[in-house]
Amino acid sequence: MDKIETDVAIIGGGIMGCATALHLARTGLSVVVIEKGLCGGQASGVNMGGVRQQGRTLAELPIAARSRALWGRLPELIGEDCEFRVTGHLKLAWNDDHVRELETYQTRAATHGLQLEMISANALRQRYPWLSTKPVAGSLAPNDGDANPRLVAPAFARAAKKAGARIIEQCRVSSAALDGNSFETVCDRLVVRSKHLVNVAGAWGGEIARMFGEPVPIDLRLPNLLVTEPLPLIMDVVLGSCDAFIAARQVERGNIVMGGGGAGWGDLVAERSRPQADTIAIALSRLGYTIPAAKKALAIRSWSGLEGRMPDSIPVIGVSPKTSNLLHAFAFCGHGFQLGPGVGAILAEIITTGETTTPIEAFDIGRFSDAESKAVAETTH
Repeated sequence: MDKIETDVAIIGGGIMGCATALHLARTGLSVVVIEKGLCGGQASGVNMGGVRQQGRTLAELPIAARSRALWGRLPELIGEDCEFRVTGHLKLAWNDDHVRELETYQTRAATHGLQLEMISANALRQRYPWLSTKPVAGSLAPNDGDANPRLVAPAFARAAKKAGARIIEQCRVSSAALDGNSFETVCDRLVVRSKHLVNVAGAWGGEIARMFGEPVPIDLRLPNLLVTEPLPLIMDVVLGSCDAFIAARQVERGNIVMGGGGAGWGDLVAERSRPQADTIAIALSRLGYTIPAAKKALAIRSWSGLEGRMPDSIPVIGVSPKTSNLLHAFAFCGHGFQLGPGVGAILAEIITTGETTTPIEAFDIGRFSDAESKAVAETTH
């Protein structure tokens, strides 16, 4: 079995893993990314493509702001724009409770520098005449937008490789452990020894954490997404909604990419997921309810994916409290696409300087109780 020596080994070839590799390689460190499939083949590539700060938990907003700055520099950073567009993100309210929810969030988000505009029902009709009369208000994040999720992680991987990182795809990790002063990560066909180890394994991040005695109560989230036939171009903003009723964006060719309506089916052990027919039907119904011109739109493709989710719906990010030089960033539960470039910069910053300028204390893996961790360990052995 081949052996590789490197400064940093990264388990997971999604946006975060490849972004971390890029930033580290540009400092001169040797980096190896180990991906069991293809870069961007899991959660990084199966999401809707919304690049939004709006709707993030308050603790995530500093990371979202740092990441948004990187999204704006993609051509400079990785040599490609990945179809990133600043369209704005409009979150719809369907009742008075939703309006109060959006107003409260607007006030709190402003303390973190995120400026949102509340839009009344009448103003919605004037500004977005393609919307139905059902929404009673909306909240607009003008600097948010969208991008093509199929392009982003592979583009970061290519840029990282060009910077000197080694990207190893279709290589499954079977074990990882600290051996003296070095980590030893055993894969299908090689052993990687490194001073630092980064766990950005997505829905499988809990499995890697458990190898180091840090079980966490992670479960599975299964987004159900679809794309319609090309329609006349009407949507000039990415749509979101209170109660996750609908999420949608229209690409330049006219197709509407959307989620909402329920979950898909998936199995983490089998590493398989698929969409559900009834969920697709509900999603299309909600599309027509929200956008009358799309009432008869046909779905031409649908899919699902495997995403990790923590009980408090925020990810794990940071240094392991038990193992020196081990970093975690996983279970982003639908938040990872926008946050990915920023998280990669944060992880690289911690490795190279020992700290980060972005607050991440809320995401510490140690926030879960011993009882929760013990229960996870008992049910997974």
